[in-house]
Amino acid sequence: MTFDPNAGLAQEDVDERVEEAIANNDVVLFMKGTPLMPQCGFSDRAITLIGRHREEFETVDVLESLDEYRAALERHSGWETIPQTYVDGEFVGGSDILAELEERGELGETLSA
Repeated sequence: MTFDPNAGLAQEDVDERVEEAIANNDVVLFMKGTPLMPQCGFSDRAITLIGRHREEFETVDVLESLDEYRAALERHSGWETIPQTYVDGEFVGGSDILAELEERGELGETLSA
């Protein structure tokens, strides 16, 4: 059995999921994998940073339809890289931006929705 990253959802379905996740959650992280099993170091870093400041936040595993999620997220943020964090419907950034905010002591305030 081989893993085909493009065997997932239709673009319209992914677009709808992205729209709903951003609109219906105070904080949402689009990531590779799950909080218990991140599938890349950047996603793991983002989970760790957000978890320092929030007990509850939504995550979306993009691996089911990676290309479609990249396209949908790029329309929101202008970035196709993953992970991506949104707070109150606004794009904050990936793990690098979260780390910069943490270093400046601003991440907790940014994530307090």
